[in-house]
Amino acid sequence: MTDMNKFIAGLNEDLAHEYQAVIAYTAYAAQVTGPFRPALRSFFLAEAADELKHAQMLADKIAALGGVPTVEPAPVPQATSPRAMLEAVLAAETETVARYAERMAQAEELGELALVAELHEMIVDETHHKEEVAKMLEGFPE
Repeated sequence: MTDMNKFIAGLNEDLAHEYQAVIAYTAYAAQVTGPFRPALRSFFLAEAADELKHAQMLADKIAALGGVPTVEPAPVPQATSPRAMLEAVLAAETETVARYAERMAQAEELGELALVAELHEMIVDETHHKEEVAKMLEGFPE
């Protein structure tokens, strides 16, 4: 497998996780209950929209590089309580930042400088999401 093929496979993994995030955020927005529902529902819906933008950028780039964007999401974690939802989100955002850092290094090696810049912005977005969820979890009831 060439470096470009490995890179496209990695981008498809990232795309599958962005689909996962859109599905999870959408489901969590629908399912969240309790006194924090209004705030969490709004948060989840806003995050779903951000993740959909990331998914579209990745799909477009995969196609531009000659690949075929995946249509399969990564497995979506089920969560039944607001705290479990936030914990699942925090874990996913943490993994995403690490994957994008790896992908950014690969893009740089391949001379994909515009993608390096786009991935940097996505890392910034995902890091903000991660930090916000970590703050929400501080003192959040069980």
